Amino acid sequence: MALWPFGKKKQDNQVTAKEEVSQPVAAEAEHRAAETAAVTTPAAESLVAASPEPAPMTAAEQPDPVHDATGGGTGPFDGDTVNIEEFDFQDFSTATLNLGSMNIPLPTGSQVQVEMAEQGPKMLHIVTTAGRITPVAFAAPRKPGQWAQAATDIAEGMRKEGLEVLVEQGPWGREVVGSSANGIIRIIGVDGPRWMLRMTLAAPAEKAEELANLGREVTARTFVYRGEDPILAGSALPVALPAQLAQQVQQAMQQRTQQAQGGQQVRPAGQPPAVGQPGGSGPAALSPEQEQALREAQDALRSQGNSETKRPENP
Repeated sequence: MALWPFGKKKQDNQVTAKEEVSQPVAAEAEHRAAETAAVTTPAAESLVAASPEPAPMTAAEQPDPVHDATGGGTGPFDGDTVNIEEFDFQDFSTATLNLGSMNIPLPTGSQVQVEMAEQGPKMLHIVTTAGRITPVAFAAPRKPGQWAQAATDIAEGMRKEGLEVLVEQGPWGREVVGSSANGIIRIIGVDGPRWMLRMTLAAPAEKAEELANLGREVTARTFVYRGEDPILAGSALPVALPAQLAQQVQQAMQQRTQQAQGGQQVRPAGQPPAVGQPGGSGPAALSPEQEQALREAQDALRSQGNSETKRPENP
């Protein structure tokens, strides 16, 4: 089959043999195009002009970009294939929170809190001056797309709970943003190789944008360790308490037991106690990820509301 004889123009205006052959063909094509334009009716032109342009996709409809957690320039990284020791985060963090399945450089000045339930630690939070960040990693199928489905379910669940919900586009795709009188909740999700990372951010309205930027910075520096053990997709990856924090949690549990035996009031589970210096962990909840995300959002907003009501007035 003959190929169309494309040729490049020369600066000295010389014409190659291929160009000489193509000139009559091009002239004939231009003549036919002119004839076609001449017979175009005004009705046809108006019909073309009236054709509506497709409506732009919303943030919830846009596909999430495929994140490269092994060879990309930003995280979250796959800790099983990328060595955290090769990175220097001193401009952002002075301590790293090693949870076994997650390794998270903590923002300078932040603290770790463990939320206590009746039977022990329930959830871990990174507390900053702008609000709190709750990290959880899940097992996921090899094919990405778990976060897209989870985000849809989470947004629908938030709406049923009475929150005003928006889906915005962030560095890794969709982010679910819910708001109420107590504050703003933002959930960032990223699909990795056989895992999904979710960051739940809770802040008062005036600090929401600051925490959103900080939460993305934390997400971009987080390492997730899926391992080779079989874990059901959607299940939270197991975490391990660092020794010092585990000791503090154990002491907190003993104190709760003594208070209960002595008839003293025990701190409500929704109010997480501080656990001291940065570094520590809390085990992930055992419920499905969508239900857990909703509970995190509810607890975060409730906790934010409690802190707002307890804030001292300016003298």
